[in-house]
Amino acid sequence: MRLLFLLISVFVFAACSKPFFSEKWTKETAPETFLARFETTKGNFDVEITRALSPAGVDRFYQLVKYGFFDSVIFYRVVPKFVAQFGTSDTALENAWSKYKLPDEEVKASNLRGSISFARSGKESRGSTLFINLADNPRLDTIHYNGVKGFPVLGKVIEGMPTVDSLYNGYGGSVMNELNTMYRNKESFFKSFPKLDLIKKAYLIKSKKR
Repeated sequence: MRLLFLLISVFVFAACSKPFFSEKWTKETAPETFLARFETTKGNFDVEITRALSPAGVDRFYQLVKYGFFDSVIFYRVVPKFVAQFGTSDTALENAWSKYKLPDEEVKASNLRGSISFARSGKESRGSTLFINLADNPRLDTIHYNGVKGFPVLGKVIEGMPTVDSLYNGYGGSVMNELNTMYRNKESFFKSFPKLDLIKKAYLIKSKKR
C-alpha cells in the first residue's frame, strides 16, 4: 500500500508540475557525453552516455531525461542475469513522443553488464523503453528481430550498479502478460504487482572530475 500511495502521489505531482510535450524538444541535440541520475525506490544509480555510440538514440534519451519522461516510470521487467527494463505507462505521453521516429542505427558497443540500450520491436521502433544489462549479453549485438539487427548501446551505469541488481525480480513473466492493464489502469496493475520498483525521478547531472 505504501508503494501504491507513492506511485499515485508521484503521478499526480508530475502531471501538475511540468508541460506535457513540445515538438521542439525532439530537435535538441545531446552533448557528446553526459551523465544522468536515476532516483529509484531502491536507491540511486548514474549512467554515462556517449553520443557517438548511437547519435539519434542518445539525442532522444537526452530529451526524455531533460523533460522528465522517466519520472514515475516502472521497472516492469526484471529478469535475473539478463535485463532490467523500464518504460512509461502513460499512453498519451508515449504516443506524443513516438510520432517522432528514430532511424535505426548500427551497434557500436557491446551489450555488456551495466550497459543501457533502447528496446525495440521492429524498424524505427526505439524511443520510449530501455533496458540495463544485468549480465554480459553479446548476443543482443547481432540478433535479428523483426527486420533490424541488434540493440545499439547508449552508455553504461558508472555508479550504483548494486541498486540496479537489487530491483525486484520475483514476478517473472506474469508481469509481461498484464502490460495492457498497466497502460489502462495503473492502480489495478500495482495491486497485482505491489513489489515492482519505480524510478521516482531522472535528471541530468554535471560531469564528475576524474
